[in-house]
This record gives sequence, structure tokens and C-alpha cells, in this order.
Amino acid sequence: MSRSPAEPATSPGARGRAASPADRRRSLPSSRDFLIGLLVQVLVIRWLWPDLFAIPGLQAWATIFVAVCLQALPFLVVGVLLSAAISAFVPPSFFQRALPRRPALAVPVAGLSGAVLPGCECASVPVAGSLVRRGVAPAAALAFLLSAPAINPVVLVATAVAFPDEPLMAVARFAASLVVAVVMGWLWTAYGRGEWLRLPSRAAGHAGAGRLDTFRTAAQHDLLHAGGFLVVGGITAATLNVAVPRAWLESIGDSAVLSVLVLAVLAVVLAICSEADAFVAASLTSFSLTSRLVFLVVGPVVDVKLIALQSGTFGRRFALRFAPVTFAVAVLSALAVAWVVW
Repeated sequence: MSRSPAEPATSPGARGRAASPADRRRSLPSSRDFLIGLLVQVLVIRWLWPDLFAIPGLQAWATIFVAVCLQALPFLVVGVLLSAAISAFVPPSFFQRALPRRPALAVPVAGLSGAVLPGCECASVPVAGSLVRRGVAPAAALAFLLSAPAINPVVLVATAVAFPDEPLMAVARFAASLVVAVVMGWLWTAYGRGEWLRLPSRAAGHAGAGRLDTFRTAAQHDLLHAGGFLVVGGITAATLNVAVPRAWLESIGDSAVLSVLVLAVLAVVLAICSEADAFVAASLTSFSLTSRLVFLVVGPVVDVKLIALQSGTFGRRFALRFAPVTFAVAVLSALAVAWVVW
């Protein structure tokens, strides 16, 4: 085919030197680069200004940041290992047999299956990404992502222990969280677009690599990739924890509307793992049970840490659309269940 007159002439050497889109993506900083760069900066600051970390506000920030990351890291590792195991040892045909072919039916089945993963949202994100890679319908994978951190036995038992005088709190949390997962899965089935999902490519193993090599490569990639975004979420959560005065929260506990909105937003910014958030909610005695249920339902499905992890796993375009809708559905679901229960 002849070149059109408007097409600029390029030599073979120039064409060979042109950067491909993949090359340009590889030249951008990765989450691993961010993690290493942040660690280097902290060490340099610690060496140059050792008294800086003695400031009470900075000490509180550092304590919260470390607590958020350490609390989430074990579950993130569990999720990464499960994700790598799915990639290496589970054939795609398994999911095709286990889930109904129709996405509308696969969504509630996937939502209920979230009860078998005793982890938090940090674990569910890499597992959901691996499910999509293995050919599972995105709607079903997203339903699993939202339900796993909210309806698993560890979370429900923790909720029952935190609210010994309100046994219906665990039941209400289970029902509202499952509704959120199923509704969001159905919404994705109806309105979601495949181009919104941008799963990062994994480094391919060497030719003839066995399952153990595939497992190791996938786990290493996902841990480094998700770890950087976990740090971003931890930084945001720590900053907002220090910046929001507790006295301001207590002063608005008497307003039914404001208490719901404030605890919903607080669940997003505190980024507490779902295994521990029930005890935080139980301590907020100045707020109503309904507003505390909103806190428990919103936190595991949308918080700053989870948004960062979703951005790293599925892409920024996905997170910017998925998180706000999930927030609205979670608040409405919690209010509806609270109206029925109480």
C-alpha cells in the first residue's frame, strides 16, 4: 500500500527508535518505584532532621499510618497468595462450571461465595482481579470483591462481639452488605463497559515455566504492585485521621441526617479493616445504631485505601466511576435494612 502524501516520511531507523505504547507505560513510575522512593525519603528525613518525628502531631500521624498498613498487610498478603494460586493452579474451566453462565444469576452466587474468604478488602481486590483474568464475568468478580470483606465469618463474629447488646447488628450488616454486592454487580452488568477495566499485565514466566514458577511470579508482581497503592491509601487515611477533630464528630451525633452522612464519610477516610471496624463503631456511642450500621456497610466497600488498591488493580477510570456509585448504594442499602430491622 502506498503512503499518502500527508503521511510524513520516516526512515526505518527512525521507526525503530519510536517508542511504543508499552515502552511509554514501562517508562512511567510504578507503585514499586513510589514505595521505594517513599522509603528513601523517610530515611533521609530521619537522618537530616531527627527531632522532626518528636512533634506530637507527626507522631500521631506516623502511628496511624503504620497501624493502617500493618493491619491491612497480612490480609493483603493472603489475597495476593490466593490470587497467585488461582492463576497458577485453578483452570479457567473451573469458574465456568461453578458460576451460572448468565451474569444476572452469577452475581448473587459470587456475592454469597464471598463468605468463604476470611479477609478484608485488601485481600479481595487482588483475588477479584485474578478472577477477571481467569475469564470470570467482571460483574460476578466485583460482587465477590464487595461481599468478601463484609460477610465473611470473621467479620460477622467480630461485629457480634462488639455489639453484645445488639445481636441484630451482625444480621443487618450481613444483609445490607450482600445487597450492596449484588446491586453493584447487576449495575455493572447493565451499564459497565469493558474498556473501563485496565488490569496491569504481569511479567510472564520463562518458557516452559511450571505452576510453582507461575505462582511465584504472579505473587511477587501483585505484592509489589498492590503494596505501593496500599501505602498511598495509608498516607491518606492517616492525614485525614489527624485532621478531623473528634469533638466535632460528637457535636453532630444528635442530628439523624448529619450523623449518617458524617459516619459514611468517616468510614471512607478512616480506612479501617473490616475485622476491626465494628469495635470502632461500637465506641461511637453518641451516634445512632442506624448511622453506625452505615459506617459498617460503607467501610468495607469503599474507603481511600480500597480506592487506591482498585485504581492499581483495575485502573483509574474504573475506580473513579465505581467508588462513588458504590458509596451511594451502600448508604441507601444500610438505611433500608436499618428501617426494616429497627
